[in-house]
Amino acid sequence: MIRAAVGPWGLLVALVLAACAPSALPLPAAPVPAGPGIVVDAQSVPLDPRDPSHMQIGAFRYAGGLVLTSKQTSRLHGMSDLKVYRDGRLIAMGDEGDLLEGRLVLGRGGIDLQGAAVGLADAKLTAIVGEDGLPLSAHGKRESDSEGIAQLANGDRLVSLEEDDRILLYPHDGGRPRRAPSPDVTFPFNLGMEALAEYPQAGPDAYVVGGEASGQTWICRLSGGCTPAGVVPKGPEFGLTAVAPLPNGRMAYLLRAFDPLRGSRIILKILDKAGTEVDRLELAQPLTVDNFEGLAAVTDVAGPIRFYLISDDNFSSSQRTLLLAFDWTPPSGR
Repeated sequence: MIRAAVGPWGLLVALVLAACAPSALPLPAAPVPAGPGIVVDAQSVPLDPRDPSHMQIGAFRYAGGLVLTSKQTSRLHGMSDLKVYRDGRLIAMGDEGDLLEGRLVLGRGGIDLQGAAVGLADAKLTAIVGEDGLPLSAHGKRESDSEGIAQLANGDRLVSLEEDDRILLYPHDGGRPRRAPSPDVTFPFNLGMEALAEYPQAGPDAYVVGGEASGQTWICRLSGGCTPAGVVPKGPEFGLTAVAPLPNGRMAYLLRAFDPLRGSRIILKILDKAGTEVDRLELAQPLTVDNFEGLAAVTDVAGPIRFYLISDDNFSSSQRTLLLAFDWTPPSGR
C-alpha cells in the first residue's frame, strides 16, 4: 500500500494525506471465489500524456502501458507485486489477499519481447488462504496485507505479508500454506517485507527479501534461514517495494516515494554484483505514474530485458491500476 515518506517529513505528510484522502471504492462482503475467470478491460496509455511520441528515457524504451479494470469484480485493485514469464503468463498479488493470474497479450501477433503490451487474457482472480485454510481476508487487514510474490523452480509460491510480518509457502501440488524462513528482525509497522523474488543463483530453494523502510536485503533458503545481504541505496524519502534478479549478477530494485505536492515518484535502479549502480529509470509527473509497487523482469538471450511495473491503486477512485512495460538495453561498457 502507499506509504507516507519514511524520512523526517513522514508524520507531516501522513497528517496531510489523512485530511485529503480520496474516496475509497467499496469492498465486497466476501472474497472472490475461484471460478471461470474474469474479463479484464485494458486501456492503452502513453508514457507522456503531453507527447505520445515520447518513447525513450535514457536506455529504457517504453513498450506499452495499460490501465486494468474489470466490470465483473470490485477486487481488481491494490496490486502490490507481479511476476511475468517468457510464455506470457502473469501472476500478480493484491494487498487484500487476492491472486490475479492471466496471460499477457502483446502486439505484432504474439508473445515476444518486441511486442507492446496490449491486453490481459484468460484472467482469474482468487482469494489466497492462510494456514488455517480460510481466506486471508477473513481475518482482517492485519492478516491479509500481502505485498510480495515469488515462484520457485519447482512451482512452489512464496507470499510475503506485512503488519503481521511473515512469509507463507504455497506448495505447487496444493495443500495449506506453511511458514517459510523470514528475516529475524522487527520491521516498522506497515513497512515490512515489500520486496520478494526467487533467487536461483543461490539455489533452487533460495529467495531474496527486502525491507521497505531500511532497504536492507536478505538471501533466504527453505533449507536454512536468512542471511543479510546488501542495503539498497535509496535516500530517506524512498521505500523499497520490489526486487528482480537479473543475469550477470545484477539486481533491479523498485523504489517509491510520495508526497501530496509532487505525487508518486518512482525509481527503477539497476545495480551490478558489486552494488554499483549501472542505470536507473525515473518516473514522475507529468509522465504516466502512480503508486508502483510491483516489478517483474523478463530476459531475452539475445536482446533487451523487459521490465513490467504494476501499481497499487489503494482501492481509491482517484488512482489507477497501471501496468507499464520498458525494454532496457544496458549502456555500452556497463
